[in-house]
Amino acid sequence: MDLLGAAAVALALTVALAQAASRLLTRVAAAWPVLVLIGLALAVGLACLRVRGSRRHRADSERLARLRITLSELDAMDDQQFEYALRDLLVRDGWAARKVGGGGDQAADVIGVLIPLGRIVVQAKHTRVGGKVGSSVMYEVKGTAGPAHKADHAVVVTNGSFTRDAMAWGVRHGVHWIDRDRLDQWAHKGRALHELLGLPARRSRLPWRRAA
Repeated sequence: MDLLGAAAVALALTVALAQAASRLLTRVAAAWPVLVLIGLALAVGLACLRVRGSRRHRADSERLARLRITLSELDAMDDQQFEYALRDLLVRDGWAARKVGGGGDQAADVIGVLIPLGRIVVQAKHTRVGGKVGSSVMYEVKGTAGPAHKADHAVVVTNGSFTRDAMAWGVRHGVHWIDRDRLDQWAHKGRALHELLGLPARRSRLPWRRAA
């Protein structure tokens, strides 16, 4: 009797599930026009979002392609604004760049990538007009650009100037520098940074990588 009872319960459950499934299929079949309309609405909505995003990206690209920043505008910026400006200038030049400066940035305020030039690290030094950047900044950038950021190129950018020792040390050890005159060529007159610095058209091995 127990086996017969269990079999009867199982049969009843099977019948109930079959009936529920049948009712569900019937409802779905009846509602398919509504489901199709919902699907079409979602597809149209996604297409509109993509078109809007594409237009916004195109507009941003066109705006950055025309980007020009005067020295007086750069001088009026604070440190954060200066870093964002350098990021935008790199993007204008074709680099996929992002601002990373902040606490513990390890001497990198902006990092960019451009094939086939490789990876660049930018250290920004916003200063008062007439201010000078010394050799200690060059030491710091050289010490972190390769080991910490895997950079192929490192550059220090200031709206001021560099000491003679800092420039000479940078040339000897592969740390590029952009002083006020070069910054005007880059930011205001529109010359690409990699052209201004004469970066090679393929990845190079930095002095710290050769020594590794």
